[in-house]
Amino acid sequence: MKRSSIEFGKLIALPISAWVIVSACVEFYNVAWGTGNAVGQFSPKWLALFALYVLLCAVVFAGTYFLIFRRENFLLASKRIISFRNSQPFLSWLLAIVFLIFPAWFLQRTMWGIVFSGVYFRVLLWALTVFITSLLITRGSALIEWKPFLVALILVSSVFTVAVSLQGVTNYPFSLGWSEGNRIWDYSMFFGRSRYGLADNQDVYVLLDKGRMLVGGLPFLIPNINIEMVRLWIGLTLIIPYFLVGLAAYIVAEKNIRIWLLMILWVFLFLRQGPIHSPLVLAAALTVFLWRKPLWLAVPLIMYAGYFAQSSRFTWLFAPGLWIGMLELAGASLRDGKLERAHWVRAITLGLSGAFGGFLLPKLLPLLHIATASSAGSVSITEMTEQVSGAGVTSDFVAYAVTDQPLLWYRLLPNSTYGTGILLGLVIAVLPIAVFLVWLSLSKKWELNIWQKLAIVGPLLAFLAVGLVASTKIGGGGDLHNMDMFLIGMAFTAFIAWLNGGRDIVLKNEMPAWVRLFLVAALIVPAFTPVLQLRSHDYGDELKTLYVLTDRPDAKAFDMYPDSATVNTVLMEIQEAVDESKQTGDVLFMDQRQLLTFGYIRDVPFVPAYEKKILMNEALSTNYEYYSSFYRDITSQRFSLIITEPLRTPLKDSSYEFGEENNAWVNWVSIPVLCYYREIQTYKEVNVMLLVPKPVPDDCSEYIPPRD
Repeated sequence: MKRSSIEFGKLIALPISAWVIVSACVEFYNVAWGTGNAVGQFSPKWLALFALYVLLCAVVFAGTYFLIFRRENFLLASKRIISFRNSQPFLSWLLAIVFLIFPAWFLQRTMWGIVFSGVYFRVLLWALTVFITSLLITRGSALIEWKPFLVALILVSSVFTVAVSLQGVTNYPFSLGWSEGNRIWDYSMFFGRSRYGLADNQDVYVLLDKGRMLVGGLPFLIPNINIEMVRLWIGLTLIIPYFLVGLAAYIVAEKNIRIWLLMILWVFLFLRQGPIHSPLVLAAALTVFLWRKPLWLAVPLIMYAGYFAQSSRFTWLFAPGLWIGMLELAGASLRDGKLERAHWVRAITLGLSGAFGGFLLPKLLPLLHIATASSAGSVSITEMTEQVSGAGVTSDFVAYAVTDQPLLWYRLLPNSTYGTGILLGLVIAVLPIAVFLVWLSLSKKWELNIWQKLAIVGPLLAFLAVGLVASTKIGGGGDLHNMDMFLIGMAFTAFIAWLNGGRDIVLKNEMPAWVRLFLVAALIVPAFTPVLQLRSHDYGDELKTLYVLTDRPDAKAFDMYPDSATVNTVLMEIQEAVDESKQTGDVLFMDQRQLLTFGYIRDVPFVPAYEKKILMNEALSTNYEYYSSFYRDITSQRFSLIITEPLRTPLKDSSYEFGEENNAWVNWVSIPVLCYYREIQTYKEVNVMLLVPKPVPDDCSEYIPPRD
């Protein structure tokens, strides 16, 4: 059976290799063709490059064939490679590092990442990087061994994922996405309020919970920090917290430093598939750190983990309590197939402590504040009632949060907003590791009793249900970030399995070929999206060359940052419009508020109200109470200038990406605003529109959404 499965694998591997290699050659041909007319539509240089590439692909295919079916014919070359590698360990590791870094640099830091955007070219580049790295770091008499191959998979996938996490590190002053610039403004409101002339006690509504504001806002403790450094920090928050989860787990459980570091990288790869907001990842790191710690330390800290998670997003309030219960019960050693009483005591105590921190502590802390304030006579009975009723999470709040916006269930299935849909996307992300874990359990290599199985399955099902509902809310469903608690729960399940039999099975390769295939897939799948996303946006000056190489004559298709001269001109013209308009009314930065944060636009009184994300959120909730003041201000033409993204009025259906969200924005914002304001300038290169009041507004009452 084992022999036949290996032979079947060989027969499948060769045609797959051929398909990828030939397709990569076709993609290279499409780049080279059309560059000149020396031979057909090849330029001499590109004809030579194409010929060399085809030769390289032929060598790769021949090598693949000999390694699979004629390994004895490759024996002499293998011995020479092995001899060189073993005799020059320092040089082989140095070469391995070069091969690890080069592909990510080539795709993200050069123009060629834009030109060579084809899937097969990138898959072939990634596969060759894994193969060469495996070959260089293997020691002994074999060309490539199992453990070095796994190490290479983790390292290569991690390099690509780290690189794409830092893709947005740039000094470009305008927003990199729909909400990126304004989100930076959100972060600045925690430690950088002085940048806007706001008093410390001035209430400004920000559509962000305190936990995320705290983590994202730390750079603003540095005076005069620039936008590039803030974006670097934001990129690091997509890396460091994930590393901390693995560090917290394996600093206690794993004594082998090399394995420990590799497991940290695997956690990073697996959780970045969300991606998951950093406060929840930090709460997860603290939770797993407390696993098996003394109760005097674990109880107060798990309370804080629950409190911190709830302060970042209310749906996370029970996550640390459930996670620590999973770890303590399912990770406990059995005696005669049973859990000892001490394990039950720890799990229940810590689980309830986490729930207390997430649910009750936010209600009790205001009471302590009120008691102190009331003893000083500085708070009234009415204020006490309001503070207590507004603290923490209540059943009424949860009901409102779930029902205040429509649920778009079709987004669980493949759709225009998220190609695979949430369900299939989640299956792709977790199936490989889930199959491996189930096999460990069913084969009795990882022994669990019924209570331990329930301790894993119960929380995972709860996390799954919450994540699926959250993913269908309008405004969501564009990726797997709402499956955050479930993904972390799966990672914790893998921790438990690793410590209870999985480590030896993996390292000793004591598993069937089909299980090894799923294990390898668990390391490949997280890297696939980063491999496709790596590219630069900084080659706006090379558009003519890019037109020729990619056969795309539309500059918009390249999504480039404009050149510095264009950026400076736009900033100067916006500043001039602001200077002129502030004399006759308020200037509203509905969008691009980071221009104020970093002083690109100066000397303008700041209007905190009507930020774009808040307007969108209230539109999705059909909140007429909020919009009544907005409509009053635009009807009276309070603002002499509005800086916004280009406002358009076409309605779309669900066949368009975020079609329902577009329609809410059009009905609640675009149509009413454009009825009272007119466009004076649109800068398509930076996605900015300037609006001023119409001299004689139309009768726009019919365009104001009616109260339900």
